[in-house]
Amino acid sequence: MKRIKVAIAGNPNVGKTTILNQIAGTSLKVGNWPGVTVEKKEAVVKFGDYEIYLVDLPGIYTLEPISEDERIAVRFLEEEKPDVILNILETPNIERNLLLTTELLEFGIPTVVVLNMIDEANKLGIEVDEKRIEELLNVKAIKTIGRTGLGTKDILPAIVETYEKKLSPKPVTYTPELEEALKRVYDSLENKEVNKYELIKLLLNGEKFSELRRELENRTGKKVYDLVNDERYAFAHGLFAEVVKKRGVSAKDITDSIDRVVLHPYLGFLVFVAVIYITFKLAFDFSSPFVDWIDGFINNFLAPLTFSIMKTLHLPEWFLRFFSEAVVGGVGFVLTFVPLIAVLYLFITFLEMSGYIPRVAFLMDRFMHRIGLHGKSVIPLILGFGCNVPAIIATRTMESTRDKLLVIMMIPFMSCPARLVVFAFFASIFFKDHPALVITFLYMLGIFVALLTGFLLRKTVYRETLSHFVMELPPYRLPSLRSVLTIVLVHVKDFLYRAGTLIFGASIVIWLLLNLPPGVKNPSESIAGSVGRAIVPVFEPIGISDWKATTSLIPAFLAREIVLSSMGTIYTASEGGEKKEKTFDLWEALKSQVTGLGTALKDAVSSVLTFSITSLQVDEEESDTLRELIRKDFTPASAMSFMVFILIYTSCLGTYAVMVREIGKLRATLFLGYSFIAAWVTAFVIYKVFNILG
Repeated sequence: MKRIKVAIAGNPNVGKTTILNQIAGTSLKVGNWPGVTVEKKEAVVKFGDYEIYLVDLPGIYTLEPISEDERIAVRFLEEEKPDVILNILETPNIERNLLLTTELLEFGIPTVVVLNMIDEANKLGIEVDEKRIEELLNVKAIKTIGRTGLGTKDILPAIVETYEKKLSPKPVTYTPELEEALKRVYDSLENKEVNKYELIKLLLNGEKFSELRRELENRTGKKVYDLVNDERYAFAHGLFAEVVKKRGVSAKDITDSIDRVVLHPYLGFLVFVAVIYITFKLAFDFSSPFVDWIDGFINNFLAPLTFSIMKTLHLPEWFLRFFSEAVVGGVGFVLTFVPLIAVLYLFITFLEMSGYIPRVAFLMDRFMHRIGLHGKSVIPLILGFGCNVPAIIATRTMESTRDKLLVIMMIPFMSCPARLVVFAFFASIFFKDHPALVITFLYMLGIFVALLTGFLLRKTVYRETLSHFVMELPPYRLPSLRSVLTIVLVHVKDFLYRAGTLIFGASIVIWLLLNLPPGVKNPSESIAGSVGRAIVPVFEPIGISDWKATTSLIPAFLAREIVLSSMGTIYTASEGGEKKEKTFDLWEALKSQVTGLGTALKDAVSSVLTFSITSLQVDEEESDTLRELIRKDFTPASAMSFMVFILIYTSCLGTYAVMVREIGKLRATLFLGYSFIAAWVTAFVIYKVFNILG
């Protein structure tokens, strides 16, 4: 089967991802470009006798290799040499888009031009003659509405026809002076297999052409760089004049009316707070019942069922427990991330495709500049208060590698609801008179450490100046449900495949630590118990001197909410409590799971109808026995120190796994070490201050 490599190029917000979703569907894959943190989308589609490999280049305005995105696009076009370029234009802003088209034509690669959002252009009185484009440029031109899929079925046939007929675009011609200079560059080369884009780059930067540049500047009265840009703009403008007709339209664009409120310095901020609250409210309250049901289904039904079935094979009990609890339970633990990630990404994708998130970046840009970041940083940072995992994934929309790395390093300090469970439990025991004040202090401390981390990184590792911030504010659009769901599915699959495998592997390791040597009944006799005792001297200076508390931090690395359940197991076992074996009744368990799923559906619907975020309300489920045991082993000072450590040390294994995925194992591991040191030092200071204050 023949293979066609297609580069999808276009400005930001022109609908490239929507078009790709329409023609590729669920075959779309999301990753990062090699060596950088810029998101890469690609897909393989079979059409006729061809396998079409589609690569979505980063959204860019020009091929000047200044930003990371532009360097990636130029490098791909120069080194990978695609068979066809699929150039997607936002028809309502076609004149600006044609500048990139002009630069792409210089490569001489067979091209298909997609005039997207043609419906919006028609509403604005813009009519584009696609046949005239084909005549002038010798390319295929297609009108589409990516949101509805109109016209997208013609794209793959156009790619195949362009490839088979080798429809190279007509050469872009500039003024005689520039063309003559380019010819002299060409004549001086031994390798004649160069395109116009490469000739222009040699003219602009080649050392041996400095005399030619001076000569050209003397003849035209312009710097060569300015001359080339002027010529490209002139070509794009001329093409626009040839193919576009505008008719008068008196209807007022609704975008301007909405922006008067959304971009207002005060009302806009209130709208932003409302949108974020509604996003958290719906995401948490809708997903939380399903998270609980998945956890219960795996641990209370599937794991015991697996144990019962495998028991008939007369295998060692330790192996049965390992497979049912570690392997099956490990899969279940990974799956518990899915509902929240899927729902949060559903809202993020909807807000991005609707045109609202670019406006948030614009609104918050002035404030974020004060801490050395751009407005785009605010969304991932705020999402961090919901869950660090999707917050880190959300940084993929950031163009600047520097900004993305800074924000990823700040997100884990934003306190998520899993940590709130631990805070509420300890605050209710040791700070009964003012638990809300203590929890608020912890949240503010997390924000302070995040800002301090960003400041230190900007002054040391990432000292580059703040990259340019030019963002287009696209018109408001209602994205199609299919496009949104496709993107959500792609990101969930990517999480399960990449981060999920690491989480699964690490969860098995932690289970082994808690259950080895084989046959161990008490956690104090396990490897984890030995490790817990060994690390007591490390935690003694911050007030945590009991091995049971340090041992509970080992499984806590899986997820912060596990701290309390592991403490319950370790403390009660060490006090002589015995673990009762439960009998497994298949039909009763199945009935319970079916009832539980119905309850989850009912709770998901009913909870979103309330005003408060019900899933963040902490239930005091822990036994009085555990509370008494904790009260004996901790003081208010050591309890506060413990909470501070839980707050600052990298939030969970899921966060670490996603960081590895986004910024690489070395950076993620170095950050893990940094967060441990920061947590220990801060907890030490807090512990000493509390002791001094009494």
